[in-house]
Amino acid sequence: MPARPRELAAQSLPRLVALFAVVAAAVWSVGSPITAHSAESTRAPNIVLLLADDLGYGETGCQGGRDIPTPRIDQLAAEGVRFTDGYVTAPFCAASRAGLLTGRYQTRFGFEFNPIGARNEQPGVGLPPGESTIAHLLRDGGYATALIGKWHLGGTAPFHPQRRGFDQFYGFLHEGHYFVPPPWEGVTTWLRRKALPDGSRGRWTSGDGRVIWSTHMGHNEPDYDANNPILRNSQPVAESEYLTDALTREAESFIDRHAGQPFFLLLSYNAVHSPLQATDRLLARFNTIGDIQRRIFAAMLAHLDESVGRVLDKLRERNLDRDTLVVLLSDNGGPTRELTSSNRPLRGEKGQLYEGGIRVPFLARWPGQLPAGQVCSRPVSSLDLVPTFLAAARIQPADNPRLDGVELRSLLAAGEDATADDAPRTLFWRVGARHALRHGDWKLVRHGSSGDPPPDWELYDLAGDAGESRDLARQRPDVVRELAERWQELNAQMVEPLWR
Repeated sequence: MPARPRELAAQSLPRLVALFAVVAAAVWSVGSPITAHSAESTRAPNIVLLLADDLGYGETGCQGGRDIPTPRIDQLAAEGVRFTDGYVTAPFCAASRAGLLTGRYQTRFGFEFNPIGARNEQPGVGLPPGESTIAHLLRDGGYATALIGKWHLGGTAPFHPQRRGFDQFYGFLHEGHYFVPPPWEGVTTWLRRKALPDGSRGRWTSGDGRVIWSTHMGHNEPDYDANNPILRNSQPVAESEYLTDALTREAESFIDRHAGQPFFLLLSYNAVHSPLQATDRLLARFNTIGDIQRRIFAAMLAHLDESVGRVLDKLRERNLDRDTLVVLLSDNGGPTRELTSSNRPLRGEKGQLYEGGIRVPFLARWPGQLPAGQVCSRPVSSLDLVPTFLAAARIQPADNPRLDGVELRSLLAAGEDATADDAPRTLFWRVGARHALRHGDWKLVRHGSSGDPPPDWELYDLAGDAGESRDLARQRPDVVRELAERWQELNAQMVEPLWR
């Protein structure tokens, strides 16, 4: 492929004091000094992974959003690194989470599709037991581990989070959950329906204004709560608090109880995933937004932002700031018609392999170890989190898993002196007949249908066209040919789906 300017690396980072500098000097040494704080510390860092659900690329203030203030998420970006080109491995929840937790393309072990509803409870549907999770690896290295929130990686006994490396679990096993129990007191609820009460199409609002039905999607709201209770470990509990608050409460409690030891907390919010439900308090904050669907979404995002702030405040209260690596990202892009979510300036949404389905908000903060307020435009992936967390924790697993990610320290260090001759990074996607590959600035994508011949590849230059508006496949058949060969080589390493 002809050499091209690497605009994605144009924003060079100043010399890093050390990204994840508590790691032993023999592992990290590339000429950057380690701070006195980290040199004196003998404790492995805490790791907090904040995982939002269906959060669009362009919604938060630090990502360019303007109509929904997100000061605490923006604070996280201001105090750490914001990765503009952060990707997940699938355009929907479960498969993306499988890649994130293992550090391996989920198509290597057959987790290609998204189990929903009763499929979550079918035998064999879930993260294969032979795959190690980051929770396994950190727990075996001495960490206390907890998953709080959404799981969606198997709803039967072999796949329970406590059998996948988590000491503690508080949350639910399926793809979604209502935020309050029926009769949904104190909230306004937006639901998808096939028909309105009089059989017509459009929008209907209950007499008290608390429930809105809409037929614009052509189907009913999924039965999220069916056989999907809130669990504490394995026992159902009656949770009355708004779920975003309840999950944050449990996270604060976990931090309090484990402040004296290294811990890994995966706080997996179901916000801003449907069903759309907003509290009266936060809905009132956005009464200038005319469309009630957008207003409910805004209140849900503001609630998520407040909760992120509560977690950051708890770390500060326990004097754990400098000892904690915090990462925030979304599991996929936002579903625009369902939530009103914005993926600007990207094309596409959840379920698609255009950028809007797979490029997500991606932030990392570690005071004293990560440079504050830095913006990195080199491509990174959720696959990078497992090797990054292991390096930060100074853990080398006895049974070293084959990982597809790259430790972020090396990516950021390479970004300082990147040139047009540096080897571009390659990222791969396959979801049935939907395929994509990013290699350097080039993006190859096609959206086919099962059983049909694959369509022609589309080609985009993301350096100047992040919105994928100009298909260059006809102008650059040489690039299409080379990238298609790369995709085929990677695809040959993957296995058939375990279920469809």
